[in-house]
Amino acid sequence: MRTINVGVIGVGAMGYNHARVYSKLENANLVAVADVVKPTLDKVCKKYKTKGYSEIEDLLKDPEIEAVSVCVPTTFHHEVVMQAIKYGKHVLVEKPIAFTAEEAEEMIKAAKEAGVKLATGHVERFNPAVQKAKELIENEVIGDLVTISAKRVGPFPPRIKDVGVAIDLAIHDLDVMNFLIEEPVKQVYATMSSILDQSDFEDHAEIMLSFDENTTGILEVNWLTPYKRRQIEITGTDGIITIDYIDQSIEVYGKFAQDIQIIPVEPLSEELSSFLYKIDADEEPEITGEDGLKALKMVLAANKSSKEHSPINFK
Repeated sequence: MRTINVGVIGVGAMGYNHARVYSKLENANLVAVADVVKPTLDKVCKKYKTKGYSEIEDLLKDPEIEAVSVCVPTTFHHEVVMQAIKYGKHVLVEKPIAFTAEEAEEMIKAAKEAGVKLATGHVERFNPAVQKAKELIENEVIGDLVTISAKRVGPFPPRIKDVGVAIDLAIHDLDVMNFLIEEPVKQVYATMSSILDQSDFEDHAEIMLSFDENTTGILEVNWLTPYKRRQIEITGTDGIITIDYIDQSIEVYGKFAQDIQIIPVEPLSEELSSFLYKIDADEEPEITGEDGLKALKMVLAANKSSKEHSPINFK
């Protein structure tokens, strides 16, 4: 495939990684990055020998750039993505797609009207263990799905200042559940609260989901645990699949138990490469704006459920 000229908007922790990966991909040419923090901008420009812009619009006006990664704080996603679409750029926006469902819907509509791709950065879908689990489920290795439970916990991240643990962490596994189960969500129930002084938002959440075919999803996330854990377990009528996201391992127990060896990859590299491939092939992104909206609606429903102390029904 051809090489696509790209830019990265926002080169904090996540955006830095986007710049790093783009600089290595054979199908990418990192033309420029943008950030309002000059020392951060200068550091990335020097390391990856690329142009730097303090003003986002200056990057978007660059005629060389065909596609951008938007890695600014969540509260600015809508504003920056809408600008990028106005300038005719294909966009991959980091999760969550937006701060509100209304913002996400406007972004999706604008991208369609402009004829540009809008992808959402749910990187866990590109974890090879998750991809393998999807294949096993489709081949009915564990029979009919019964429950899917996830645990995503760790210490408080000081860089997260504009959202709580649900929209920062839970949205990962909510998207993975959507991907693996492929059933509409009927109901969401959640409890959340804040214990730490460092955050103005919830720092732990417990979420339960009811899916259409009586499958149940259970999710625990927090910023309270002194160690990092990222796991998901899928229970079926004939067995269980367990995944460790961090070491990209998968185990299958039950009627068709098997030993599976996963070849490790960097999920972000797979995600960005896929984004560029879809642009070149003029195909829908692997994870569309609609996928991002679906995950966002689930986490917003969880927030609402916690505030109202009541389950939230999906139509």
